[in-house]
Amino acid sequence: MHKHYNGLKTTFLFGAIWAIFLGMGALLGGNWIWIFAIFGLATTAYSYWNSDKLAIKAMRAQPVTREQQPAMYRIVEELSREAGKPMPRLYVSPTAAPNAFATGRNPENSAVCCTEGILHLLDERELRGVLGHELMHVYNRDILTSSVAAGIAGVITSVAQMALFFGGSRENGGNPFAMLAMALLAPFAATVVQLAISRTREYDADEDGAQLTGDPLALASALRKLESGTQKAPLQPERQLVNASHMMIANPFRARDVGKMFATHPPMAQRISRLEQMARGSQPGIERL
Repeated sequence: MHKHYNGLKTTFLFGAIWAIFLGMGALLGGNWIWIFAIFGLATTAYSYWNSDKLAIKAMRAQPVTREQQPAMYRIVEELSREAGKPMPRLYVSPTAAPNAFATGRNPENSAVCCTEGILHLLDERELRGVLGHELMHVYNRDILTSSVAAGIAGVITSVAQMALFFGGSRENGGNPFAMLAMALLAPFAATVVQLAISRTREYDADEDGAQLTGDPLALASALRKLESGTQKAPLQPERQLVNASHMMIANPFRARDVGKMFATHPPMAQRISRLEQMARGSQPGIERL
């Protein structure tokens, strides 16, 4: 398992959110700084403690039993036992877009969700590779950081919209041009917060999941199918899904012409290449972005 220092990352994320909030409040003047601080504290805390419910709700997922999804249940049960860790709750989302994600604040309060699309797209061996990847997100405690990041992204976006609406007045010392700039830059800051924790953890979950299953080529094959499957059946970029998209194993939206540094997921070709190197017994160098 990789050391992710997620407690330190979470502390950094909280520091980033308060810096943005205080900056917005200062630009608006008056008591706005306290309103933003209280709003940020309440919303981020709620997002953290209910991260599993929020992500599951965004995907309209439902819990499943062993009888409803025997293969999924059996695989997760076996891999959890192999890892010596708690078994998460299992959900299925009724969407054709092929994807999977893990959520929850810790291994004891976690969930793994697959879409109907991924269950139809992958064979059992490939599904095992994907579920091993998701379980390692849980057991590496990536969910701690990603849940807070998702909450922060939602809060920043909401506050930016509020700031743009109210604008700040010249009477209370607010600068409408500064507020407009902040309102435009804040959603970008939320994206940067997500990118700060998304890409390296995907590489690590690929590697650790492949070690757990003992079959890196199964995950490589699954990723190859997901790359084309997500483009054929993408999710619509609704706000709740955008804020949770970095939790998913594959980018759920249509590919866009964005630079490498601004992609929410590592390139599939690189992930697949690393897994193939792993299968050949050579250890890929870790790209740290």
